This record gives sequence, C-alpha cells and structure tokens, in this order.
Amino acid sequence: MAIGFVAMAQKSTAAPQKTRVLLVLDCSQSMWDKWQSDSKIKVTQKVLLRLLDSIQSRPDVEVALRVFGHLNDHAYGTSLEVPFEKNNIYKLQSKIKTLVPNGGCNAATALSKSLNDFPQDPKSRNIIVVITDHINDPDGDIVEVTEKIEESGNVVRTEFIGIGDKKNFQNTDDILLDFAWNEDFLFDALNRTFNTVSKIAHLPLTLEDANGLFETDIPVAFFDHRTHALKFATIYHYDTENGIDTLQVDPLVDYDVVVYTKPKQVFRSHRFNDGIVTALPAYQGSLSIQLVNKRTQFQVPDYTVLVRQHDSTAILASQPIGAKANYLVGRYDIDVLTTPVTHLGNVIIRQGANTSLQIPMPGQLALSKPKVATTGSVFVLKNGTMQWVCDLNPTTFDERIVLMPGSYQVVLRPVEATKYSAVRTAGFTITSAQQTAVNLEK
Repeated sequence: MAIGFVAMAQKSTAAPQKTRVLLVLDCSQSMWDKWQSDSKIKVTQKVLLRLLDSIQSRPDVEVALRVFGHLNDHAYGTSLEVPFEKNNIYKLQSKIKTLVPNGGCNAATALSKSLNDFPQDPKSRNIIVVITDHINDPDGDIVEVTEKIEESGNVVRTEFIGIGDKKNFQNTDDILLDFAWNEDFLFDALNRTFNTVSKIAHLPLTLEDANGLFETDIPVAFFDHRTHALKFATIYHYDTENGIDTLQVDPLVDYDVVVYTKPKQVFRSHRFNDGIVTALPAYQGSLSIQLVNKRTQFQVPDYTVLVRQHDSTAILASQPIGAKANYLVGRYDIDVLTTPVTHLGNVIIRQGANTSLQIPMPGQLALSKPKVATTGSVFVLKNGTMQWVCDLNPTTFDERIVLMPGSYQVVLRPVEATKYSAVRTAGFTITSAQQTAVNLEK
C-alpha cells in the first residue's frame, strides 16, 4: 500500500546538532572541457565561492574539501585539502581558487577515502556531496562504495551533483544524483542541500482506515533504511481535541517506517519533507472469542487465544478469551487453548467491524482411579480416530479434568501391573457445563 501525502503549511526550525558537509570535487583533466561560459572547473570554482560566501555566518554547519584528479605525482590520487574546523571558509575559498585539473581519478576512489575525513562526533550529522563531470567506474563500483559508506552509520546522506554532458553518467539509478544543466542549476542544487541540512521536518502523521477515518494508539517505529538502526519509536495518537500527532524527523534520512498493527506493516525507504501530512493505511477490524453462558459449578480456566494469519504456522498474537483485539482486515486461523484445542479456521476480519465468535462451555470429567499409582491418558474420538488429549496424574486417585464437549476414551494401567488384563478403559461423553463421572476404581 502506498503512503499518501497531503500538503500543509510549511514550518522549520534549526537542527539541534552540528552538520558537517564534505565537498568531494572532481579536478581531473576532463574538468578543463568547456561548459557554459567557461571551462567546467572555472564555472564550478565560481559557484563554490559564491556558495561559501552565503554560508560563512552559519555556526550550525562545517565544511571540508576533498579533491581528486589534481595531483602530479599520482594519476589516481585524492587528498583532503581543507579539513573540518570552525571559521575555515577563507581557507576553503583560497584552496578552491588555486585548484588545477592535472590527472585522472574517479569518484569511487575518492569517496572510499572520505570516511576518515569526519571528526569522531556522534552528535554530528555527516553529509558527502560529490561534484563531478562523469561517473564511469573502471576502477570501482560507485554504488557499492556509496552503500558501504551509508551503512557504516557515519554518513546520513551521500549526494552526487553532475555537470557537463548527461551521457557521461551511466548506471546511476541507485545513487542520489542531481544533474546540473547549467551554472544556476549547480548553485541551486548546492544551496538546496545546505538549506536542508539546517532543518528538521515536522511530520504530521495519520493512520487511516479504508474510509479515511483516523485510527489511534498504534506503535510506530522509524528505522534508518541504510543501517537498519532504530531512530525513534512512538505510539501514534489521535483525538478530536488535539488532532493528529506531529513528529520531528530528519529530512536527510531515508526511513523504513514500521506500523505495529497485527500483522505489522513496513513502508520502506521514505524521506519526509517539512509540514507534509503522511497518511499510512491501517485497515483494521477486531476479534473477540466468547464462551457460551459461562455458568458452571466447577472452575473454568482462563483460556488463551492464539491468532495466526490464514495458512501460516507463525503465531501472530495471543489474547485472553473474552477480550477484544484489533487486526488488519484479512483471514486468520485461531486456536483456543482449551483441552483439547479448539481450532477455528479461515476467520474473516472486516474493516471497522468486530468478529465475535462463540465456543461452547467445557464440561468436567470426574475420574475415580484405583488407590495405587497408575499411568494413563485421555483420548478424544473424532472422525474415526483416537487422538491424544492429556496424560493422567499418576499420584491422584480422584482426578478432575476440564474438557470440551465430545466423545472420549480413558485408558489406564496400575504401574505395578504385569498383565494386559490389568489395563482399564472406559468411553464417556462430555456435555457442556456438566460433570461426567467415570469410575475405574474397581
């Protein structure tokens, strides 16, 4: 099922932590090629100088610069030219002005070195932005390198901004690529990234049934799609007085959202924008199992109800008999842990409705046994077979067993007996809410 989005008023606030952006800049020989009004490197230098001017007063952001393809002594070299530190904008601008394309390298090689460029700071959000005029990986798989970086948990997002000819960017469907058609597009792409890093997203969340009405009080968890780490969990709540919950999420992170309905629903790889309502489907009905006329002279156990999806062997949930619980619409198989187990197959749960099922009251077997140690079992007679139900207590002479209505057979033998003739059997019938006496004492 798809996640639906509805526009709301936009609002944002400063991110509660420092963001570090590593610029990885292509300075290989092809950056001398003409692009727009000048060479690719000259246009890119002009855009970066303009961008750095615009963010130099931002205390929430630190920037570093790694360059590849510019070293004389190593054709495939890359180096961190300006590390992360406060008030380093002038250093960055000075270095960018002096860069000269001089060799060959690829983005994968440079990217593989980038993790060590970030300081050890668990409170920082780390982002990598690669600016290059081609992605053609003869010496490395850019997708594999990007995945390893993001799966490390040290980088929340890796972006690629392409310039030049789009045909130089092949097999890029699995990376985050923003192609800049001209100088203004390049500036806008970089500016958009730096504006996003200073924000969090206010996420108004709704869980809706098939009629568009709100469900409530359902646990929801957000996991990092790349690392699978739990980011936060909440219990979604809606009420008519306070409206829907509004969560704060990171707009840079791709989330896997898990809604803990029964069964749970997983919505994979979603990024959320500020102020956009996210509507998740939660099409539910309810289930309750009741005993018919619960009145007996003997104590009836508090039976547990086990619920499985239809034709599944995995237990989905358990609930006490007499209680009501919500499930997604669909078909379910139910086992009530009576003696023997009561099986209810292919039960349908419908949207907004309660499926209420009844099972008969059990009866009770009052069994009198010989005043010696015995061994034995109770069997139910069903469909021409004799099926084991339970073993007898070898140390109890008068035993009481609560059983569901049906036809049964009891078989016992004194422990010290040496002949088959000592075995004692009896058939009996259990009637709902009544006691059945069986005497095997003699």
